Amino acid sequence: MSNDLNILELILEASLPVQAVMLLLLIASISSWAIILIKKRVLDRAAKGADEFEERFWSGADMSVLFREINGQDGRSSGLESIFEAGFREFARMRSKKGMDNRTQLEGAQRAMRTALSREIDGLEHNLEYLANVGSISPYVGLLGTVWGIMISFASLANVKEATIATVAPGISEALIATAMGLFAAIPAVWAYNRYATRVERIHTRYETFAEEFSSILQRHAHIDD
Repeated sequence: MSNDLNILELILEASLPVQAVMLLLLIASISSWAIILIKKRVLDRAAKGADEFEERFWSGADMSVLFREINGQDGRSSGLESIFEAGFREFARMRSKKGMDNRTQLEGAQRAMRTALSREIDGLEHNLEYLANVGSISPYVGLLGTVWGIMISFASLANVKEATIATVAPGISEALIATAMGLFAAIPAVWAYNRYATRVERIHTRYETFAEEFSSILQRHAHIDD
């Protein structure tokens, strides 16, 4: 074997089980990176959308006008827009019914906002579990490939009269590549999961805060109108 480490050659010459482990880790790494990039855009868009909507909402805009603008987006509302739209629509619907007391109206709007909030957070959390699984499982999958490769390397010594480090070095090297690939897949996935889970939690808190503040506004409107 050449003194230069040729990783591609080691991978191609690895045993089929080790190659299968490497292929699995490669797929996990590529898919997790795709999720990482997509999720970054999703969370950036959610944060930006919340900033823009809060600026419009707290600027003193008429809520009925704001509702009509959002409702005219053909179902493309998301984030705080979706929470506001769900709450205002339910509040207006229940107020149109005769004999509906203020508390029932407010509770209906709050239920609608909680439902919309839950739906938005579920969307933001989508595929985070996959990143967590890749981060936790990949090192063990890589270790499995390493153990298997080392077993094959030592088993091949049975057919060799004189065992030297040069005899087992290629097999051990290709086996250790599986461990390296496992870490290569796991580290970015763990980092992204921790970072994105924190960002989702912050956005969740922001959505809940808005829903509570909007509920207070609707409560005041209910008493004023009565």
